[in-house]
Amino acid sequence: MTAGEREAGSARSVAVLGAGSWGTTFAKILADAAAAAGDPRTIRLWGRRAEVVDQINTSHVNEQYLKDVPLPESISASTDVAAVLDGADLVVIAVPAQSLRPQLREWKDLIARDAMVVSLMKGLELGTDARMSEVIGEELGLPAERIAIVSGPNLAMEIAREEPTASVVACTDSAAAGWIARSCTAPYFRPYTTADVVGVEIGGIVKNVIALAVGICEGKQMGDNTKASVITRGLAETSRLALALGGEAKTMAGLAGLGDLVATCSSPLSRNHTAGRLLGQGLTLEEVGQKMTQTAEGIKSGQAVHELAGKLGVEMPITAAVVAVLAGKLSVDQLGPLLLSRELKPEGDY
Repeated sequence: MTAGEREAGSARSVAVLGAGSWGTTFAKILADAAAAAGDPRTIRLWGRRAEVVDQINTSHVNEQYLKDVPLPESISASTDVAAVLDGADLVVIAVPAQSLRPQLREWKDLIARDAMVVSLMKGLELGTDARMSEVIGEELGLPAERIAIVSGPNLAMEIAREEPTASVVACTDSAAAGWIARSCTAPYFRPYTTADVVGVEIGGIVKNVIALAVGICEGKQMGDNTKASVITRGLAETSRLALALGGEAKTMAGLAGLGDLVATCSSPLSRNHTAGRLLGQGLTLEEVGQKMTQTAEGIKSGQAVHELAGKLGVEMPITAAVVAVLAGKLSVDQLGPLLLSRELKPEGDY
């Protein structure tokens, strides 16, 4: 599809790669958006596990990730990624961040040359410190205007239950961002658009690490003042890193910054908040992994965020403290004093 064709209308055929909670929920959003617009769009969902795929096709639910939330019958699922990608003009990717690069290498030749690729992932690649849009661009050989990000307060279960939510579509091409936004505008899901891909991605990445910190505070039964302080200073850390990479301050005050941070740090539905709470209660990292069925991206991406901040000379004391806890270099009992450990200075100084 050409840029001119994206000026109006919405996606005709969509492939969603990843049948976890957010991938399945976003497939539902796309199907509901099509139904609301009277659009005969096809939505195909790829999943690794045959039992999940079969359940979506036969019972129209994904019990492991979304319990008994009904899914539109217009969603079809398959373990055959080639069949899912066949003819798709919009490809949405929702897989764990650390597995993205090898999977893209398998999928590259199956993705249509003119397709738009959307990342739902909120992680930083270990070893390269690359954002997901950068990994997609490198592995698929796509220009920036063919890659978009959807981010914001995206607690999948709430959205699947059709509780009103706003999010952001980020793409350097404003026409492409608008085309994607029209494709996912459902009665309960309102996307805004921005060209600040860097700011939107960094907001979605760092909030996971801050949510771990807030969860640890909750697990240690610290009060609301402590948690509010960590959230606020966590936003300052996120902003410093985003600005150093070329992101915009206004993005940090919006849905992909403050909005996503508050939701992820406050909700028991948040995987990272839950993982942090369990750590705060004394569980080991291994025990947390055994107790949780879904990936808490902050556990994986925290080290990469810390390394990137070090390369750029950006102070991120909350991130540094969380990474030290995850690495076993610091106990959760020692965490508290380090969360607000910057030198004394005016609040607005980044």
